[in-house]
Amino acid sequence: MEKYSVLMSLYKKEHPEYLRLALDSMIGQSVKPDEIVLVEDGELTKELYAVIDEYIKRYPVLFKRVINEKNLGLGLALNQGLKVCRNELIARMDTDDISKPDRCEKQLKRFQEKPDLSIVGSHIDEFCGEKENVISQRRVPTDSASIYRYAKRRSAFNHPTVMYKKREVIKQHGYSNLKRNQDVDLFGRMLFAGCRGENIDEALLWFRSSDELAQRRKSWENTWSYIATIRKFWKMGYSSFMDYIVVAGAQAGMYLMPVRVQKWIYKKLLRK
Repeated sequence: MEKYSVLMSLYKKEHPEYLRLALDSMIGQSVKPDEIVLVEDGELTKELYAVIDEYIKRYPVLFKRVINEKNLGLGLALNQGLKVCRNELIARMDTDDISKPDRCEKQLKRFQEKPDLSIVGSHIDEFCGEKENVISQRRVPTDSASIYRYAKRRSAFNHPTVMYKKREVIKQHGYSNLKRNQDVDLFGRMLFAGCRGENIDEALLWFRSSDELAQRRKSWENTWSYIATIRKFWKMGYSSFMDYIVVAGAQAGMYLMPVRVQKWIYKKLLRK
């Protein structure tokens, strides 16, 4: 199978114990990565440096460090990592999630079967505490046509699950300098430019859910960022004006409602 890189970005608020689990899940893939690119986005804590140093000592050939002296934010940090990834296929991974052992093997197989694809993702199992405590599943459309329609309003890919082609991401100038929803923006631009994507019809990653995540979803920064992204899609001719209005209304409504109600809606209406 084709070689692939893993791209991760971390900053000072990451949890060292979560980082260990995330790294172990990628090192333990049934088809091993050719490299893991770690972007250190600004100064980290001594605990995080200790984890990074430990893994680099254990796997000196596998890891590649990219060090940003100042915190650039996730999108720009990932762009720095993209530049040094040596493989065409890149698997994204977040520092607090856990990939299932055959995740990358199944994605590589899909690219092998359908070389015209640019993005391959999957569903996610959302968990609290231990990964065995799955509380919900975020399912996304699986075929290219459904993904293209879905992405006009909602995130059609679970960002930590995606494997994509470096050249197609670079062709769209990588991630934008956004505080939130960098992935929604990037994948929307790629789809509108003619890139094809699919999601494997199973959950290939355990996604860590928490009260902190719920608070981030409810923040005005996240709300406005999402509305602004769909407005951008409308202006460039991808989303319709009605798509923009529906998203703006839904996002504003979610922002105004209490967190407990928002969590109920996510669990009962937006999740399986």
